[in-house]
Amino acid sequence: MGSTQFGNFKDFCRDSTLPVCNLFVVNQPPNANFSGCALDGISLSGGRHLANLGSILIAFIAILASLFMLWRSDKKHAAVGRREIQLFLLGFIIIEICEIFTVGGLPIEDSVRKGFSAVHLGAITATCWILLLNAFVGFQLLDDGTAASIGLISASAIVLFIGTGYIALDTAFNWSGHFVANKETYRNIALYVLYQLFPLVCLVVFFVLESVLVLRVLGEYRPMLYLTGAALLFAIGQIFQYVISVHLCEASGGAINGTLFETLFTLLAVIGVWAFWSSITEDDWPLPVGGGYN
Repeated sequence: MGSTQFGNFKDFCRDSTLPVCNLFVVNQPPNANFSGCALDGISLSGGRHLANLGSILIAFIAILASLFMLWRSDKKHAAVGRREIQLFLLGFIIIEICEIFTVGGLPIEDSVRKGFSAVHLGAITATCWILLLNAFVGFQLLDDGTAASIGLISASAIVLFIGTGYIALDTAFNWSGHFVANKETYRNIALYVLYQLFPLVCLVVFFVLESVLVLRVLGEYRPMLYLTGAALLFAIGQIFQYVISVHLCEASGGAINGTLFETLFTLLAVIGVWAFWSSITEDDWPLPVGGGYN
């Protein structure tokens, strides 16, 4: 799955359906321009395809689930980090809306798909940053729910969102000429760092900080089941996306690939993160030991 040079996307885009790949070439159906297994999905009239109906449906379910978690979070009036976790959920909703149009493979204009892809990348970067800052909120370095806390998180996330989104749009439409990807390797160091590496660093640091908070500060162990479960679910989704995807595509004749499962396991991971947050906060309706939000 890897590329031979730092910043290259060609191998990723050949074997997986990623939103960043839409920025480099006309990508209908997904992967077709990277000499990989093209995700054809369902054939429509006029030679068009609905590439990834499964991902679209799961993304829609993810939006509904996130709205439900937003509502449940709002009920936890005494919970630490209530507004901050809601910011994270709002970011995830934006990601899932974009996913319908980017990796879902809807038959839309290429320029529209590129626009959604830029928003998608910006939302991923900003949302992972928000999640990281949620970990610091748990240590009460800054009073949670205050204008200072919400303002700091929102402002920094907006900066990351706009910065990543602009670079993505500049890459797609070549406004300045500074971010044009090499046509042989589709190398774009800025997007590689902001889209591939930065979110991963945020997630790893979030896991470490929350582990310290739970085990050393709170002296609890049960919440680690939710946190570890969320981490494992997210990792499984990434394995489907980057390792198993091409094999699923070839075995199904282009009907499905790993993106469907990546969307599903990412949703489950977000639910796990929310259940973890809920389990370490105090409120009037304690989360059942079984977990979840049903």
